[in-house]
Amino acid sequence: MIICDHISKTYKHGVGQKQVLNNINISVKPGDRVALLGRNGAGKSTLIKLIGGVEMPTTGKVIRDMSVSWPLGFAGGFQGSLTGYDNARFIARIYQVSYPKIRDFVEDFTELGAQLKMPVKTYSSGMRARLAFALSLAIEFDCYLIDEVIMVGDQNFNRKCHSELLEKRQNRSMILASHSTELVQQICNKAILLHNGEAREYEDVNAAVQDYIRL
Repeated sequence: MIICDHISKTYKHGVGQKQVLNNINISVKPGDRVALLGRNGAGKSTLIKLIGGVEMPTTGKVIRDMSVSWPLGFAGGFQGSLTGYDNARFIARIYQVSYPKIRDFVEDFTELGAQLKMPVKTYSSGMRARLAFALSLAIEFDCYLIDEVIMVGDQNFNRKCHSELLEKRQNRSMILASHSTELVQQICNKAILLHNGEAREYEDVNAAVQDYIRL
């Protein structure tokens, strides 16, 4: 289970501060597929990063009894001067898994070819997203965090993303931040609506979508 216990997040904003999240209390159980809904600036990406440990809350705590991925597509952890292969090797060491296995998966999944031998700082945003997505899926997690865009690239690559994430890992937990109401209604069984820094949990995804549309 993942529990957000009285989570708040405040950022410095000019001479003052801006509170993005205020006293958030939510939980995600094994097997839950949770839609994270909210308008731009509502705090969806912030909450994803807090759950993934990319950022720390200002107050409160995140309790994780499941292994949690970094946000899929998040490239902030890459060392730009290293190649795609070198970043894959680093991830393999961190998570103590076979580098050849990760390398083979990344080669097949990203379809980046010789670009994997080039420094990541030379990649386009789409190429970086492909690499980040592949490295996320190369490690088996109990819960996957997906921020906004889960399908990048051409139609063939989209099919591979769908197969790896939504079919092969259909028994895993997932937290999906998306503006696509059709997508979340298709794959999620719960929803969290963020508005004015506060979170409301829904067992009925359709009801959450209707409230989201009315914001």
